[in-house]
Amino acid sequence: TDDQFRAVRLRRGIYGQRQPGVHMVRTKVPAGMVTVGQMHQLASIADDFGGGRAHLTTRQNVQYHFVPLARVPDLLHKLADVRLTTREACYNTVRNVTACPVAGIAADEVFDVRPYARKVAFSFLHKDLTDNLPRKFKIAFAGCKDDCVATSINDLGFRAVKNVENGAEKRGFRVTVGGGLGPLPTESRLLMEFLPAERVVNLCEAVIRVFNLHGN
Repeated sequence: TDDQFRAVRLRRGIYGQRQPGVHMVRTKVPAGMVTVGQMHQLASIADDFGGGRAHLTTRQNVQYHFVPLARVPDLLHKLADVRLTTREACYNTVRNVTACPVAGIAADEVFDVRPYARKVAFSFLHKDLTDNLPRKFKIAFAGCKDDCVATSINDLGFRAVKNVENGAEKRGFRVTVGGGLGPLPTESRLLMEFLPAERVVNLCEAVIRVFNLHGN
């Protein structure tokens, strides 16, 4: 039925449009990082499936509109050819993990957060724990001092900080939790001042498990 199909396709990044017979397909791009080869493929998909157009989202995804349902499998195969996926780009899942668009090149960044953002993204991709949450769940990483990805409106926000421990500099994150927009905008609250960088995935899983138990 349509209701049964809706949950299946949304988990795989496929939205039905108001126009009959066509769909929006959203590609999940962790931390907004793509290779040159992937960009060429994304452009080719836009030409072949999207009338020469692709939409860049505020969560660093690429999506295509007006794709006939019968052509969706071919589009997914083209993404898979360059190791991109639409999995869990929609629905009540861990959505695309965002990061500073100038990570790695910003003059004022504390450190490059991209490896941590990607590790979190892939740790929760295609997992039973995270593909059917009470509500969509958003995570963002900021490495620059201006917080250009607005961590305070994310369910989990990580801002890069450094701490000195036993005379040595240690990477970590200031963690905020519970932010969001929508009909009831909420600014996040401080969860901890310093989380060692190597514990990021553990903390994400702990918060997601609590969220799963206690709902939206």
